[in-house]
Amino acid sequence: MAKKKATPKAKQSPAIAIQPAGDDHTDEFASLRNPELTEVLTELRDHLSRSRKVFLFGAGCSKCAGLPLMPELTSQVLAHLESQGLTNTHGLLADVEKHFDGAHQPNIEDFMSEIVDFSCIADRRRGRKAAKSSVQIGSAEYEAEKLQQALIEIKSSIAHVIQDVDAEIQWHRVFCNAIHRIGSSGKPGRGTAVDYFTLNYDTLIEDALSLEKLSVCDGFHGGATGWWNADLYNTETADARVFKVHGSIDWCLGEGETLPSRLRHGMQLPGDHERVLIWPAATKYRETQRDPYAQIIDYMRRSLRPPGSDETLLVICGYAFGDSHINLEIERALRESNERLTVMIFTSDDEPADCLRKWQDLAEIRDQVQVYCNKGFFHAEREIRTTEALPWWRFEIFAQILAGAL
Repeated sequence: MAKKKATPKAKQSPAIAIQPAGDDHTDEFASLRNPELTEVLTELRDHLSRSRKVFLFGAGCSKCAGLPLMPELTSQVLAHLESQGLTNTHGLLADVEKHFDGAHQPNIEDFMSEIVDFSCIADRRRGRKAAKSSVQIGSAEYEAEKLQQALIEIKSSIAHVIQDVDAEIQWHRVFCNAIHRIGSSGKPGRGTAVDYFTLNYDTLIEDALSLEKLSVCDGFHGGATGWWNADLYNTETADARVFKVHGSIDWCLGEGETLPSRLRHGMQLPGDHERVLIWPAATKYRETQRDPYAQIIDYMRRSLRPPGSDETLLVICGYAFGDSHINLEIERALRESNERLTVMIFTSDDEPADCLRKWQDLAEIRDQVQVYCNKGFFHAEREIRTTEALPWWRFEIFAQILAGAL
């Protein structure tokens, strides 16, 4: 069994190097030097320098640090469950995975959501005193308690997989430094805090902000051990506010508690507790009404609806748009912002697909949506298509662009 770490161990370099321009075979920025993209890149920097900024990060933003993407995480969690002898949970997860045969890139969050649904069914049957309260998954029968225990074991395995990575935090530091510094003064930008809504369970963004000596509000009083207080987000002195939309590997839920604590590695709570607090994507209505999830979504709604005449920029990176609840919140904000919300989306798709294609086709919001694809830039009727891949959707490249490498 691998030794458990408190958080992914960050490999820090004595200096943060920016990729130099070199020969095309070593220059990752070569395709971005296309003259057609010069104006696009200028507009990108201009938006980021003038607008109030909000970021939404998905698993793709942690890939450059050595952490797995969602499909990789799914495979690694299954392997970890098997290695720990958790055969019942491994079997359950494998059976649930079969329910998604033929689906487009299903992942561990889809499978956890499915188990949550089954647990709710079993719990409802039991509450109504049905003759059979269990649900059948594969060839096995499961009561609600067994499904809930399986979810705890799956979440714990997710934490083990993430914590066992020696994470490289360099590019997150480059990004935070570029976003929060003004010109070459080296001083943190003051005024309105930058909001970070992250769907990731790791702690890379808050760690990078702290290493760059920026004041961070993450909803917790205390330090490595802390307690949840959403009112902290109303502070006017923070450089950044971090919202962990799907929970975190260092959150837990104590016995009888309804709000999370952040727990220092190695500390044990008395009684029963859920060691890792993670919400699967696409959770059903009942799950989304619980705090702190509901509180975080409320802050997202407020953050994306600029007060007065303020202009807000939402930058989305590393997210595959697999959470319908989050997608709905973005679309509603676009419709309700009186055109004061601009959304920049960086995606590995060659062109806008699925909900991005939908937003591009909706006359009432299309002017507010800019999509930076692997092979082009798309904004309303403006399209620039390329034959070469454009790596601006990769977090480490995006960070270097902001830092002046291009």
